[in-house]
Amino acid sequence: MCPTLGTPREVTTPHRTIPIDIPEGITPTEFFNSPCNLRHLARENGLLRTPENFLLYRKAIGHSNIFDTSIILDSSQNILDPLGRPVRRDQLSTQEKLVFSRMTQVVFTYMLEKYPDPARHLLLCGEASLDATWPLAKPGVPSIRMIHNHFIVFENENLLASPLASDDNPNLTDSGYNGLFLDYLRNVYLRFFEILDLTILKPLEADQAKLKSTGYPQGLPSWEVQGGVDALTQGAFWKEYDMVLLGFLDFYRTLFSLVASNTARIPEAARYPDQIENILLFNNEFHSAARMLRLQVLEDPLFANEIRWRPAYKQILYRDDTGRLIVTISQNSVGNAITELLGIVVKRTDDKKAYEKVEKSLVDQLIEVRNRLVRYNLGSPIAAPCWPSGSFVPLS
Repeated sequence: MCPTLGTPREVTTPHRTIPIDIPEGITPTEFFNSPCNLRHLARENGLLRTPENFLLYRKAIGHSNIFDTSIILDSSQNILDPLGRPVRRDQLSTQEKLVFSRMTQVVFTYMLEKYPDPARHLLLCGEASLDATWPLAKPGVPSIRMIHNHFIVFENENLLASPLASDDNPNLTDSGYNGLFLDYLRNVYLRFFEILDLTILKPLEADQAKLKSTGYPQGLPSWEVQGGVDALTQGAFWKEYDMVLLGFLDFYRTLFSLVASNTARIPEAARYPDQIENILLFNNEFHSAARMLRLQVLEDPLFANEIRWRPAYKQILYRDDTGRLIVTISQNSVGNAITELLGIVVKRTDDKKAYEKVEKSLVDQLIEVRNRLVRYNLGSPIAAPCWPSGSFVPLS
């Protein structure tokens, strides 16, 4: 059973040309993941760094020019292997996880204060992780292969005025016939998440979490954050946010282990082994889907190259049209922008003049949120060319 199709939108977002040359003989993705480029990112667009090396920075090619920033664990200077860097919260130390959660809470709270009307603005933040075996040069692999969180604001009026994106756009990972899980596994996928012992996150019916502007997300497990923004200041919320991720990892590993080896087993690192056995391994549709995927991998080299054998996910926190805070999670695919989980495909254009019209407003907000993080002992400011002394200076 496929979810009702939504009305995904294609939003155009201008940016300035990145003033950096890619060396000859290397692909853009390979270069963007290099320690050299990541050092350049911090120097040109860095806003703040913590002792744990979390880096808050301005997105040079962003999703939205209303508000758009990101936090990464910039381990590029001490972990030189791009495949050896942390890409999920469960790979962080206790201290790193605490700092990452506090930074997320501070930035998201700022967004809620700055844009209080849910009818006017869509707010979201979220992580996207990749399979560590995915080729670095593969189109669609993000420019930074390490744990990161996106923070984005869209204007609902602009979303509704934007042209429709094609329903079969490969970036729309949770469309009813495009996602590996939702093609054949929607019912067992939703049922598996019902086993989580949650108190702050309240399960929602899939249709209850949809945005009016896009009709997304579609057919995904979703939870309302009871207590709203105040819940984000509680460690219990972040524990439950992690539980959602750990449940997803169990599902993903179990499915692709079955596809890979045709052997039904409980993954060694499973957090919910009883539920894997009771809900997944004894479910005939689960085995049927794994069989179909396995046969297609054996016969179709193009399809085989698309498979991410290790967990690749998108997990987001967003504010819906009525003001509720909602958490949802999906598998990741070649289209990896976090916005696509909510039916928003971003078309980025190189347009210096258009970007300059909005740059000061964007940077002023990023400086404001940076100052708040500093005040809460969450890092030290970085002086970049556009904010050398803590205020915006346009580039000549």
